[in-house]
Amino acid sequence: MNKKDYYEVLGVDKSASEAEIKSAFRKLAKKYHPDNKETGDEEKFKEIGEAYAVLSDENKRRQYDQFGSAAFDGSAGAGYSGFDPGDIDLNDILRSVFGDVGGFSSFGGGFSDFFDGGRASNSTRPQKGRDTLVRLDLTFEEAAFGVDKDIELTLNDTCSNCNGKGGFDESTCSYCHGSGYVVTEQRSLFGVVQSRGVCPKCHGKGKSYKTICKVCNGTGQEKKKKTISIHIPEGVNTGHQLRISGKGEAGINGGSNGDIYFEIHVKESKLYIRDEEDLTIILPITITDAILGAKKEVPTIYGNVVMEVKPGTQNGTKYKLKGKGLKVPNSLRKGDEYVVINVMIPNKITREQKTLLESLAKTDLETNQEFKDFQKNL
Repeated sequence: MNKKDYYEVLGVDKSASEAEIKSAFRKLAKKYHPDNKETGDEEKFKEIGEAYAVLSDENKRRQYDQFGSAAFDGSAGAGYSGFDPGDIDLNDILRSVFGDVGGFSSFGGGFSDFFDGGRASNSTRPQKGRDTLVRLDLTFEEAAFGVDKDIELTLNDTCSNCNGKGGFDESTCSYCHGSGYVVTEQRSLFGVVQSRGVCPKCHGKGKSYKTICKVCNGTGQEKKKKTISIHIPEGVNTGHQLRISGKGEAGINGGSNGDIYFEIHVKESKLYIRDEEDLTIILPITITDAILGAKKEVPTIYGNVVMEVKPGTQNGTKYKLKGKGLKVPNSLRKGDEYVVINVMIPNKITREQKTLLESLAKTDLETNQEFKDFQKNL
């Protein structure tokens, strides 16, 4: 006795419209069709096909709604003669729901085209070559000012011996008659099931060769060393990618070459701390410079500049040098450079220096109002 709930199988309500039932079947058929390598499930596919065969037919659905599981064991009475799953033709169902797919409409045949973006699965069509990702290490200076580099890579390229054909004395494959694929048939519960696969003799090329190329061993490609010239713009940072179009690995069946992606990795500077296009530098000064003020020569990536340190500058004070940072790649805008003051405390002082500092400390205590206020609050 078959006690399946067909509405539950398709995931629809009993009040679902014909369009909703059809939509549910389309979605599940794509998911569970055996040609779907990720989620294909032949038993599940047959089950949803059986459910759709009943619920999409007005008479069968009405009788199923009336008799339920009794419709399958002959106990429904004279009003219903029963339903035999063996009568289902999944090929007819697929044709009615999807139409012809890539010239095929049979269960196990061209339906697999749905899992290739809707295109016919044909290994003889031109295919773009694989893209290549290359790590490119740069010094801080190269990244800051840009640089031209010649990079040597070993890539799969069209075989120079056979011009990418894979062999010599070409002829049409006698096994697949030039189509590149073969169709096999197998009987099942739902009738004859057709499956299409790549021709095992010509591996999908549709052609065979009397003599196989010894250089590429029939692949049509060989590894070659190539020198790729690349311009790195000013201001690139780690993680930045540059794409060189059409210089990657050779395509298949006359397809275009792949692309090369250079991923930038920039070595840290010993002098600057980088934050995108902004730079920070730590500038050490003496206590007297901090107290009295001074003019200091500060390095930037564009050369040294003279910066005024104001009297009374505190440790950690930050000055900004506008436009002295890195250039934003492919832009005219530049970042800034920040100068952080680091007041250096000497480890050792002379007796004379000690005397002067003690005198300064005494004067400081007498004149420093902030310190006096602090003392009052103790």
